[in-house]
Amino acid sequence: MKILALFAPLVLLAAAAFQDAAEPAPPTVVFLLRHAEADGGTQGDRDPALAEAGTERARELARLLGVAGVTHLFASEYQRTQLTLAPLAEALEHEVVVLSARDADAQIAALRELPAGSVAVVAGHSNTVPQLAAKLGVTMRDTVEQQGYGTVLPHDAYDRIAEVILPAGGAPARLVELRYGE
Repeated sequence: MKILALFAPLVLLAAAAFQDAAEPAPPTVVFLLRHAEADGGTQGDRDPALAEAGTERARELARLLGVAGVTHLFASEYQRTQLTLAPLAEALEHEVVVLSARDADAQIAALRELPAGSVAVVAGHSNTVPQLAAKLGVTMRDTVEQQGYGTVLPHDAYDRIAEVILPAGGAPARLVELRYGE
């Protein structure tokens, strides 16, 4: 009996470890997308608002991802990214966290610090979205090389969403590419 009493704590620890192994932490999901169509604005305007088509696309994004369990929203300092997420933020009553488009490492750090099971949406730009995907460990299809910028989304690609699934425990990321709007 004494031998059994000595091993009982080990059996309980093994059972607890098995239970933890049977229920892995949920993955973090990151939706990466380019801002919706920007208004042509004035010549040289570096921070245009959304065009009418972009405003409609932003509403469609809110409809699509409004039921996806989104917990965090991130946009660059440019109004076109923030306006792209505005309808979704309003529907979910979430704030949009603004991070510099020029600091991909800070964006990745913010995403990696999210709790397991988080669902984040990141509105970026034609040059930042493929870069962020690569830093998360996946490669987007149908990109182009642009001198001075590297791998970018095509100029007219406003309808793409890269769903990056980051399993807990450091397993490789997975990519699902989606399209939305018209």
